Amino acid sequence: MTATITSRDRSVAWIDGVNPVTRILIALALSVPLFVTLDAVSAATAVVLELLCVPLTGLTYATVLRRMIPVAVFAPVAALSMLLYAQPGGTVYGTFLFATVSDDSIALSGAVLVRVLALGLPTILLFGRTDPTELADALAQVAKLPARFVLGVLAGARTVGLFVDDWRTMTLARRARGLGDRGALRRFLSMAFVLLVFAVRRGTTLATAMEARGFGAPAERTWARPSRLHPRDGAALFGAVALMAAALTAAVTTGAFRFVGG
Repeated sequence: MTATITSRDRSVAWIDGVNPVTRILIALALSVPLFVTLDAVSAATAVVLELLCVPLTGLTYATVLRRMIPVAVFAPVAALSMLLYAQPGGTVYGTFLFATVSDDSIALSGAVLVRVLALGLPTILLFGRTDPTELADALAQVAKLPARFVLGVLAGARTVGLFVDDWRTMTLARRARGLGDRGALRRFLSMAFVLLVFAVRRGTTLATAMEARGFGAPAERTWARPSRLHPRDGAALFGAVALMAAALTAAVTTGAFRFVGG
């Protein structure tokens, strides 16, 4: 699905001045600490502080909430598995086969639910407006990744939007033939298979075309648009570290901090 970003929207987004490589480092700074702790306080604090930073990203709160829907759908699934199969502790409220619901499993379930939201939100805020070409320039010039890999990533990112268009076209075509009103599961599986075939064929054609145009040549490649780091990148990274430090401090202060496996 392609998104159109006007110049006016670009001018008011503070995050647009941050290099994409720095955004990747920020995403790691906001995510990695959450993998070593399993408590609701640190994750909830991180979510609240990240939501306060939404105006810096150029996205509206409505857009962020809409893009968080897949994460919000997955979070209860992860929380349910923790609720049923976590190590029991405290009062046990019920058991069934290998599943046990207890005070500890309920607490861990809530922590996992919030943590999944805290892990998904930074990606949406940091990369919701990132241009694939700008990302490729940064990966090649700042991160010094191989040009062949970078161009492959760019080509793949550019074709993602085509999958949505293909799915929409197939849906309209099936409805035109009277095949789109019944059997939702069967229709989904058949369309997913057709989409997979389209993806393989398109990827093969694109790879051949790129090789024919010399994109895989071993020579050193030049880039039309320079990508550099600026003081804003340091400020953004420092802010991310401070945000996560505040979240962990809140967990330690309230006594909720808990190492994974502890």
